[in-house]
Amino acid sequence: MALPKSRTKFFETDEGIQTKQELLQMADSSLYNTTSTYSANSTLYPDNIMSFVDKHMSYLVNHPAIEVDLYLANIRLMTKMR
Repeated sequence: MALPKSRTKFFETDEGIQTKQELLQMADSSLYNTTSTYSANSTLYPDNIMSFVDKHMSYLVNHPAIEVDLYLANIRLMTKMR
């Protein structure tokens, strides 16, 4: 798969929609630790809390060289409740 130079429209692509859906499923599952994290951006997050899904979607948009499938597999491994 050829990697895009930028992912400015990643949220609108089929891959972006599927990725968001998988992250939402992880967030809804009790099998994964998907707690929200602090964000210093008070403009986007007035309560300074960034959701699990927003955090990882933003990371993928800002790092277009990352392969989404491998990233999701690693997130599943790192957040799995044991």
